[in-house]
Amino acid sequence: MPAPNPMTVHPIPEQPRVVLVKPLITSDLIEVGEFTYYDDPDFAHQFQERNVLYHYGPEKLIIGKFCSLATNVRFIMNGANHRMTGPSTFPFPIMGGSWAEHFALLTDLPNSGNTVVGNDVWIGMDAMIMPGVHIGNGAIVAAGSVVTSAVAPYTIVGGNPAKLIRHRFDPEQVASLLAIAWWDWPLETITDHIPAIMNGDIDALR
Repeated sequence: MPAPNPMTVHPIPEQPRVVLVKPLITSDLIEVGEFTYYDDPDFAHQFQERNVLYHYGPEKLIIGKFCSLATNVRFIMNGANHRMTGPSTFPFPIMGGSWAEHFALLTDLPNSGNTVVGNDVWIGMDAMIMPGVHIGNGAIVAAGSVVTSAVAPYTIVGGNPAKLIRHRFDPEQVASLLAIAWWDWPLETITDHIPAIMNGDIDALR
């Protein structure tokens, strides 16, 4: 039997709530790797519209391969920012009328750059990822977390704001996993070594 097709929208036909995200993306500002999936009982096909918010550019959302995104994971992009240098944070120019003459005042908003999620990252239900955050390969974000700062590879974080809960592996093992980078192997090689990838045997992966 051949390996799964990474451009199949529904990898589990009897579970329409599970979709592979890559084939659904149409925005040039979003990049998603192969086999990253999103689970949502109501709006699975609308990930780009409902889960990536205030995305007016130019910053990008970049999500790696083989990520697991639970229901209602949201990525807040830089367009959500307001000016904080003056007495008011209210965006007067967007209301139109004569206020629109001051639209230039909205060009100097805080910008945290691209939001980047590594490979093989698991993000739990209702988690919120704030603008410009980088989440390392193999990390886990607990359900309901608000991630405001960088998450190191192969760590588990949780809470609001998200804090380190524990490391998944010791530093030597993490270095080995990052060097192995199994997610970049040819699909045929991944298929042949799924038991080693799943059962935690890092020596076998080497």
